[in-house]
Amino acid sequence: MGQLKNLSTTVRLTVANPSSENKSAFGPGIAKLCLGVREMGSLNAAAKGMRMAYSKAWRIIKDTEETLDVQLLLRDGAHGSTLTEDGNRLLDAYLAIEEHLSAEADRLFEEMTR
Repeated sequence: MGQLKNLSTTVRLTVANPSSENKSAFGPGIAKLCLGVREMGSLNAAAKGMRMAYSKAWRIIKDTEETLDVQLLLRDGAHGSTLTEDGNRLLDAYLAIEEHLSAEADRLFEEMTR
């Protein structure tokens, strides 16, 4: 029973469009990519920071935008990218909910494994 104290919980949150046939969703990977764009001002820099090809990052962004029917990025060619107002709101909501759910999962796990 003491071995349970070494365990931790992981919550994987996704935001999806139930009316879309595409299975792409806003989850941990796209959130990390959007956070990188917010912090670095560039999709290319965000992709490099994740050790991801720019073309893959671009495809992920486009697929997610199409699926959710929400524009996430404003692209300014060689000058980089920024999150749209909706992109910022979605990322902020995602991060806040993820933090809340993780804390609650940890609390529940500790309570249930005493």
